[in-house]
Parts: sequence; C-alpha cells; structure tokens
Amino acid sequence: MKPMVRSNICLNSHPQGCKQEVLNQIAYTKSVKEKTDKLAGKHRNIKNVLVLGCSTGYGLASRITAAFAYGADTIGVSFEKEGTEKKFGTPGWYNNMAFDAEAKKAGLFSTTLNGDAYSDEVKAEVIKLAKEHNMKFDLVVYSLASPVRTDPDTKVLYRSVIKPIGKDFSGVTFDTMTGEMKEITAEAANEEEIANTVKVMGGEDWERWINQMMKADVLADGCMTVAYSYIGPELSQAIYRSGTIGMAKVDLEAKADVLRNKMSTINGQAFVSVNKGLVTRSSAVIPIIPLYLSVLFKVMKQQGSHEGCIEQINRLFAERLYIKNENGDAAVPVDSENRIRIDDWEMDPKVQAEVDKIMPQVTAENIAHLGDFEGYRHDFLAANGFDIAGVDYDKEVERFDVI
Repeated sequence: MKPMVRSNICLNSHPQGCKQEVLNQIAYTKSVKEKTDKLAGKHRNIKNVLVLGCSTGYGLASRITAAFAYGADTIGVSFEKEGTEKKFGTPGWYNNMAFDAEAKKAGLFSTTLNGDAYSDEVKAEVIKLAKEHNMKFDLVVYSLASPVRTDPDTKVLYRSVIKPIGKDFSGVTFDTMTGEMKEITAEAANEEEIANTVKVMGGEDWERWINQMMKADVLADGCMTVAYSYIGPELSQAIYRSGTIGMAKVDLEAKADVLRNKMSTINGQAFVSVNKGLVTRSSAVIPIIPLYLSVLFKVMKQQGSHEGCIEQINRLFAERLYIKNENGDAAVPVDSENRIRIDDWEMDPKVQAEVDKIMPQVTAENIAHLGDFEGYRHDFLAANGFDIAGVDYDKEVERFDVI
C-alpha cells in the first residue's frame, strides 16, 4: 500500500503506520516523564481530561501527553471516517483506535466519541459520559479544525476559507512529493467569507462547550481550558494572521478573556496557546507556508530547537501549564495579551533572521539543500501513516477496519 497524493493532499491512510506513529509519540512522552515530574507544580495532579479534536496533530499529542505523562483518564471527540473491511478510514480514526488500546493497556480510562463536536448532541453525550463515570474535568483542550460548522441554534451551515483580506495573495509553494516549485494565488475574501470563517474557527463553540459543562457541573475546581492558535512570521501575515483564519484566531483569543471571567467562579483559568508552525493537511496547500516551514525546519534542526507535535505539547504542559513557581504553585507564564507563547523557539530572532536570509535563495534545484524538503515530506506522509520506520509498506493490507 502506497500513499495516494494529489495536489499536496494525501487521499489515503495506512492503518499500521498510524498505529506505529501513535506508539512512537507515547514512547517519547514516557521518555521525558522524569523531566516533566521535576518541573510540575503541586497542581500537576490531572485526573480527567477532555480533548476536543483529539485525533491528529496537536489534539492527539495533547491526549497522549495527558495520559502517559500525567496519568489522566481521557475523553476524546473527533469526527472521522471509519475504516471498513475494504475501504480505508481517515488517519484520525486509526489514531484513536491505537490510543484507546494503549490507554487500556496502561490501566487508564479512555473513550472516544466519533461525532460532530460542534453539535449540542455530542456535548450532551460527553456530559452524560462524565457523569456516568464520576468525572470532573481538570483540563479541557480545544483543538478543533474543520472546514464547516452547523450552528446548533439556527441549523445554518457555515464554511471556512483560508484567504487573504483586502487583496489577493500570491506566493511560491512546492509539490510535496517532487519538490517542483510554482507560484499560486489565493483570492481575497469577501465579507461573508470572513464572517463565516470566524463562525467556524473562532471561539463561539469553545465558549458554548464551557458554558454547557459548567451548567452541568462537570468541570473540577481549578479547571483549566486551553485552545490552540498560531501567529507566524511577517512573510505569512497576509495569508494567515491578517487573513480570514487570523480573524478567527483573534476571536478565539478574545473568548479566552470571556471564559477566564466565567470560570473564576470555579477558580478556573482559560488560555490560548500560540504554537509552532507544523505540517498539517491544510497548511500544505497555503501559498508560501510549505516553503517557509521547510526552511524553518532546516534552521531549527541545525540550531537544535526543532519540535514536532508531541515534543511541543510535552513542553507546553511541563513548562507552561503545569510549571511550578517558588511556592510550588502552578504559575502559567503569558505575554502581554494573556497568551501562552510556546512558539518562542520558532520566533527566536536568530531563527527568523536565518530563515529570512535563506527564503529568497530557494529554488527547485536547491530546496533539498537550503530547506528541509525530506523532513517536510516525512511529516506530511507520517500524518497519514506513511514513511514510518518499522512498518512494512510492501506487505499487503488485508483489512482496513483493524490496526
């Protein structure tokens, strides 16, 4: 079984490869647990964690870290296509299967709901599960990324877009499999597209989750909730931070202040964590982003500061969410806008200066030398269960409903 890639989108997934990648992330988390224990404050005792958008990327890494570094029981929510005997499922479906199996082996409670996290029906199901298992969540991770959302009240379907605002944006990108470079253009969004993207990817649903769980009394005293965001460098501002998705992230960050006030009644806290840029299914088709990430990875690997999802989230938990201060209490360091900045290594001036120097020099002929083309391609394929060491890709996959 080989990857089927068209227009920088991988159309299939490998069951055993997905499982092995989950095992690799669990192994890494266990390997740094001793360091995590030393850094943690007295509020480190995380018993129950809810991860919304748990199946891939930062959401999956958050669930693995909570379970295997902190011993937490977890409930995860994601919307995946199940594998059948003859048809492959989405990578997240296999990831969830692998996580649940490993959590069970470790004696941890774990259950995954496959459904639309934006819906009130799934929210009610999570609350029901929490009450049935006498769970009150110490941490709620909001890591949803979706192209569509149906408003639970109006039943109107909204679609998000990744577009610039004000004027079109053109940038160079490359073919993930061949390295061929070309310029692509994203048309400027209209007002409706901007509003719709905020409706899907902003903070409205995050607030709805917290409101309903507080009303149902399934949040523990001192509960924290964290949502994930991205800012990135100046060169990508037009297509990202100043574009439609950036407007949604601004709304998400504003909701953190609202939730912080609401959750004060249970001594709770709400944060947005600004994370490092990584290869995702959406970033691979955004102008300039793949090229930037390839060069960034090269520079950060040379400087010894590169992180993938699991490394980043282990550091987020150990050195931000649950770090201890001089009194042994939890103290979450934030910037002037109350955001956690775990993108600090990416945005290090030395890193960005080197990236800025290299970017104008990159061509199809030298991208493998000036950028980390192989590393980028590996991350792209690994997200779908391919290019994972130890997996025999020449072996026939007989069934797609097992791992």
